[in-house]
Amino acid sequence: MKYDVILFDADDTLFDYDQSESYALREAFKQFGMPEGFDNCGSTYKVINKGLWRDLELGLISSDALRVERFTRLFAAHELELDPESFSAAYLFHLGAGTGTFLIEGAAEICRELSGCRLAVITNGIKEVQYSRIQDSPLRDTFAHIIISEEVGSQKPEPGIFDHAFAKLGLTPEDKPGVLIVGDTLTSDIQGGISYGIDTCWFNPRGKSGDPGITPTYEIKALSELLNIVGVE
Repeated sequence: MKYDVILFDADDTLFDYDQSESYALREAFKQFGMPEGFDNCGSTYKVINKGLWRDLELGLISSDALRVERFTRLFAAHELELDPESFSAAYLFHLGAGTGTFLIEGAAEICRELSGCRLAVITNGIKEVQYSRIQDSPLRDTFAHIIISEEVGSQKPEPGIFDHAFAKLGLTPEDKPGVLIVGDTLTSDIQGGISYGIDTCWFNPRGKSGDPGITPTYEIKALSELLNIVGVE
C-alpha cells in the first residue's frame, strides 16, 4: 500500500455534520419550548456558525468562546430572550447523542476496507461531541487515536496539531511519505497537510470550486475512491 497511516477529518468527511447540526438545533429549540425555532432561525445559525468556525481556523476565537458566541449572536439577531450558555449545553448534548449521529455515505465501508492501515481522526471539533458521536457510531473501534484540537491546544491548519498526531502515532518526519490526510476543507485539512509536508486528499462530493492557492494531492467525490489512492487490492 502507498500509505500506512490515514488521518481523517471528522465533520463532513466521515460524519454528516449538516444533518447532525439540523437535528441538534431542532431538538434544542424544542427543549426550550420553541418547536418552530429551527424553521425561523436555522438558516441564520448556519451562517453565523460557519463564520465562527472560520475564525477558529484563523485563531481569532477559542472553541470555548465559539460554543456560546454563536447563540449569543443568533438570539440577538432574532431578538430572542434565551440564555446562550444553557442553550449551548442543550445543543451540544443533542449534537453528540447517538440519535443525532449520521455517517457520510460509505464511511463505515471505507474504514473497514482500510483496516490494513492505521487510521486516526484529526479534528477541530468540540471534544465531548466528537468522542460521543464516534463512540455511538459504527466507527467506535476504528481509530488508533482521536486527535482533537481542544485537547491539543492547536487546530488545523497549524503544525502543532500535526506534531501531536505524529507523536501519538509514534511517527517521525521520515514517515511523512506514508501519511495521507483526508478532509473536506481546503483551508484547514488540505492547507494544514500541505504545510506539514504530507499528502492530502480533498473530499469534495458536491464539486465545489477549488482555491488556486491550495492544491491537494488528490481530489475525490466518493470515499470509495480512496481504495485506489491508498492501493488497496
